[in-house]
Amino acid sequence: MKVLVIGSGGREHTLVWKLAQSPKVEQVYCAPGNGGTAALAQNVQIPISDFAALAQFAKDEEIDVTVVGPEDPLLGGIVDFFTARNLPIYGPSSQAAKIEGSKTFAKSLMKQYEIPTAAYESFLDLESALTYVQDKGAPIVIKADGLAQGKGVIVAMTQEEAEEAVRLIMEDNRFGQAGNRVVIEEFMRGEELTLLSFVDGETVRPMVPSQDHKAVFDGDRGPNTGGMGAYAPVPQVNQEYLQQIVETIVKPMASAMVKEEMPFQGVLYTGIMMTSEGPKVVEFNARMGDPETQVVLPLLETDLLEIILASLNGTLADLEIDWSSNSAVTVVMASGGYPDDYPTGFPIKGLAKWQEKKPAARVDDTFVFHAGTKVEDGHVLTSGGRVLAATAWGPSLKDAQQKAYEVVSQISFEKSHYRKDIADKAFKRV
Repeated sequence: MKVLVIGSGGREHTLVWKLAQSPKVEQVYCAPGNGGTAALAQNVQIPISDFAALAQFAKDEEIDVTVVGPEDPLLGGIVDFFTARNLPIYGPSSQAAKIEGSKTFAKSLMKQYEIPTAAYESFLDLESALTYVQDKGAPIVIKADGLAQGKGVIVAMTQEEAEEAVRLIMEDNRFGQAGNRVVIEEFMRGEELTLLSFVDGETVRPMVPSQDHKAVFDGDRGPNTGGMGAYAPVPQVNQEYLQQIVETIVKPMASAMVKEEMPFQGVLYTGIMMTSEGPKVVEFNARMGDPETQVVLPLLETDLLEIILASLNGTLADLEIDWSSNSAVTVVMASGGYPDDYPTGFPIKGLAKWQEKKPAARVDDTFVFHAGTKVEDGHVLTSGGRVLAATAWGPSLKDAQQKAYEVVSQISFEKSHYRKDIADKAFKRV
């Protein structure tokens, strides 16, 4: 079969890597791809926003299924566009993707269907938002309503920080149109957890839980990023607690979307805060997380293509999905200065052994997934904020963590930055 993956980040490289391992896959294409996908797939220089060109490519090349990685084309309606042309595509419709595209929409749906989440209000004008913040006090959470590449959330610990955050989003337009409306939430105490689920209408098949590290510096300090690393599974979460999340949050949301006539098909990302009152929703996303994908997919033993095809054929509920008992850790190597301004174009050294053109290339249970890279004159250069995700898996979390940092130690580029404490939280609690 021929598969087209849409996107250019670490999540998409991971999808390409996993799909290329399927015995049913003859060729993987990635549009537009990056310096890493080029070793496993054929990169196609079509922008993710050019639906007509992507659909034409899928038709001309007789692509059997297209898999969408990022949120922007999903919200823009790429699934609807392909479906109208009888081109098989995996992901939610634009209407269903609103669960990520508008936090106000998602929160109102949770409120209507009594899905546990933080108390909130949303605002379209600056003065009302500032008045609300002054009334509620701090700590408090300020969120841009729309898509902001995972960076549109500010946790304000003081009244001054809260007012500054509102102004930053609504007055200074830090996140562009995403901040035309803000959602202001109560501050929830606890640890965060990500649960990705394969969803097809009412059918929910949860994956292995993972924990992302959003803040740029060790000890969860500094501004939020798109994610500086992750680990899976999460030893702080037992099977009973996981089942509680599925039964009280994920399944009710899938069911709610069916009732609202916008059934969800694809991967539903559920960000959870493990509070003293039980699990509560931080956010829903309409696709796989990045960098969570980099630790979850290496643990999937069932053919990913089989899962995707079962979803498209309406047989997901009948498919047995197997997971490895291993643990995985990924450490993101970022450009110096990220998530603010950062320079790019630096050559990356030490990648050779993970760049082999083998579908299932594995080097000692490690792999380096590319996020912000490009190839020029045979050299891999940095081209984004998050550059690489050094990933390792093994029989224990400690083993995976040690191996992941060993991989990091073998790779270098100018002004690189990474956290030194990815997965440490797991050991403090066990």
